[in-house]
Amino acid sequence: MENSEKLTNSKEVIAYIAERFPKCFTVEGEAKPLKIGIFQDLAERLNEDPKVSKTQLRTALRQYTSSWRYLHGVKAGVNRVDLDGNDCDVLEQEHVDHALKALEESKAKVRTRRKEQAIAKAAKEGEAKKTRAKTVKSNNTKPKTATIKKKPVETTRVLNADEVIVGKNVQVNMGSGNMPATIVEINKDDVRVRLNNGLVMAVKAEHLRS
Repeated sequence: MENSEKLTNSKEVIAYIAERFPKCFTVEGEAKPLKIGIFQDLAERLNEDPKVSKTQLRTALRQYTSSWRYLHGVKAGVNRVDLDGNDCDVLEQEHVDHALKALEESKAKVRTRRKEQAIAKAAKEGEAKKTRAKTVKSNNTKPKTATIKKKPVETTRVLNADEVIVGKNVQVNMGSGNMPATIVEINKDDVRVRLNNGLVMAVKAEHLRS
């Protein structure tokens, strides 16, 4: 018997409709612009489906069409597609301009949030270093001479926001070193990359190097 357990979140709903309508939806890579009125078509096709409700579909569609990979796919001259992958109307310039504006605003918010997180992290690390220094000083009974090894100068740099694009070859900072990889998907909170060994993993954009 087919599993009819109800889906619980938008990520699951998007994965489900991508499985049901693979020529229209995708869970990785650049997404195709959707036909205007696609929600009605989707609700009608899945009307008897116990796994998903109309409210869930509406929320999932809103998340899908506001994602970076969807907004990247809204380009001049590109056709919208219906549930079966058939071409519909060509995108109008006002829709292309709107997608570009939404993408830039979303990226700006992420840059601001990452900057705030970096400042908070630096402040926290600074306090931790002070605490460790006080602990070491209080525990030392004899003066000791320590040789501080300098870390080798990094020859890589953190990618700029506009450099984070699907298909770009990058270096992933793994803590102990960098590993070559290729960007395969861009989300709001992370970036999916494929390592040279074929492994696909999600990382934060700040861990990507050029």
